[in-house]
Amino acid sequence: MVTATVPENQVKIGPTKLLINNEWVESVSGQRFETINPATGEAICDVAEADAPDVEKAVQAARNAFNSGEWRKMSATRRGELLYKLADLIEHNIDELARLETLDNGKPLHDSYGDIRLVIACYRYYAGWADKVQGKTIPINGPYFCYTRHEPVGVVGQIIPWNFPLLMQAWKLSPALATGNTVVLKTAEQTPLSALRIGELIIEAGFPPGVVNILSGYGPTAGAAIARHMDIDKVAFTGSTEVGHLVMEAAAKSNLKRVTLELGGKSPNIVFADADMDQAIVGAHHSLFFNQGQCCNAGSRLFVEEKCYDEFVAKSVERAKQRVVGDPFDPNTQQGPQVDQDQFNKVMSYIESGMRDGAQMLCGGHRVGDRGFFIEPTVFANVSNDMKIAQEEIFGPVMSIIKFKDIDEAIHLANSTMYGLAAGVWTKDITKAHAIANNVRAGTVWVNCYHVFDAAAPFGGFKQSGMGRELGEYCLEHYTEVKTVTIKL
Repeated sequence: MVTATVPENQVKIGPTKLLINNEWVESVSGQRFETINPATGEAICDVAEADAPDVEKAVQAARNAFNSGEWRKMSATRRGELLYKLADLIEHNIDELARLETLDNGKPLHDSYGDIRLVIACYRYYAGWADKVQGKTIPINGPYFCYTRHEPVGVVGQIIPWNFPLLMQAWKLSPALATGNTVVLKTAEQTPLSALRIGELIIEAGFPPGVVNILSGYGPTAGAAIARHMDIDKVAFTGSTEVGHLVMEAAAKSNLKRVTLELGGKSPNIVFADADMDQAIVGAHHSLFFNQGQCCNAGSRLFVEEKCYDEFVAKSVERAKQRVVGDPFDPNTQQGPQVDQDQFNKVMSYIESGMRDGAQMLCGGHRVGDRGFFIEPTVFANVSNDMKIAQEEIFGPVMSIIKFKDIDEAIHLANSTMYGLAAGVWTKDITKAHAIANNVRAGTVWVNCYHVFDAAAPFGGFKQSGMGRELGEYCLEHYTEVKTVTIKL
């Protein structure tokens, strides 16, 4: 039985209203909804529920700030200073933010701290870029002087997911603000609290009114209103591939707004017999079970060479059985609950599907405790690549181990999916490593490591895992328009 206990007086609940034009306001409808503690299944508090009229108010505030507010006149250096200030404030409040993230999301507290360290690094990275976005002079024929300017796209709508609430907010806000855009950001309905607290810090840092507007609400209402809004110039969405299709369709049918999508994955993680086996087992375990398996880039299709398959499966099962599931505020906990009842039900349905399809469940498969949304770490062996658990994104602690004979089969199986977000390979042979990196169609390939992120390294997917890139210099391209200026001499 899991007993989830939140340390008394150690989790401060921040704002529960909408942030529009640097003011905390109730929704136009007055409607509110509960946000649930996934470790207990009980309500934490309720928050304002944004809908289309609230999106309209936020877009108007963002448009005014972009067209005629002080943000447009502000120097790039000053924008960078504000981002640095925000990063400093997040660092100063790291304990409060980590506890709030764990309460609302359910991830172990030490993982929340890890997320926030990446959040701080992301804001500081893009703060450094603010005054370094520049154009070129171009030698063209004739008596002309030609140059390019990189200007902000304008008003940006951003829709973030629930699995890394603070980190995904940073990935979205920091490049948009560094390049001079204004933002209307919608939180995931499961995890609004930490994003709203960041709104307070944004005001404290000194960002002008209307530059950042934060709405809590549901995808089919507030999210859809952002995707179809005629006065939003770009939409950035992170979430499922299914919803990504809807966002892109709405954007195309409205004003052809620019779209970037970071979507689902079913990432191959390939283990060769010549790998450091202990390292590969630890890495494969981390690649799948980290964050309760709720990672778009999780190594959820684990391909193991037949020469070492039995040994690898046995040791992976042993490690999964030792994984500590429990109270996310307990420092010994390695795995917390799934984010909500819907996600819990989805994962359990995939476990049932694996058993029906003939995969061999070697451990796990059951609920942990009698409240909250905890699931045992689950390992399936003898999985074939055409099974549902090998093709569809489970987004939970379910490992599927598939056997392969040689590198050609591994590459073929790895690419036999509609996704192309990430991949991993474990080998001591550098030739094999490069062959996998060159031939597996994925936006990120990790060699003898997994889940390595840095604000400087771009992240995004091939195929139906999305379009565009988050992070790095590449991300800035999606938040700027290139203007050509030609002057007769």
